[in-house]
Amino acid sequence: MPLYQLNLRRFIPMFCPKCGALLRPKDKGPKKILYCTCGYSKSPGVEDKFEIHETVASAKKVEVLEKVETHPKIKASCDKCGHNIAYYWTQQTRGADEPETRFFRCTKCEHTWREYA
Repeated sequence: MPLYQLNLRRFIPMFCPKCGALLRPKDKGPKKILYCTCGYSKSPGVEDKFEIHETVASAKKVEVLEKVETHPKIKASCDKCGHNIAYYWTQQTRGADEPETRFFRCTKCEHTWREYA
């Protein structure tokens, strides 16, 4: 079964029978009409109404079994627990003419801190 399915209940004549161009909606006084650039126009009737129904199937949920850290490790002292190994990464947090900010996360207690260069 597809994840997304669209069902049209009735056909709408949206094309001009004279030239085959797309009919465009237009307000003409209190009612709406469908018109074409070739001069053809028609008033949409009850038979031109349609319903759209969609069916969305639920996707499978992803379950995370373990946390895998992909950042490199460096020797850095954690102020919270005193451990000497931390993950690090850099990110541009200020202007482009400023140096990147270095972030650290302790491998033991997961305390995160930053250092401006």
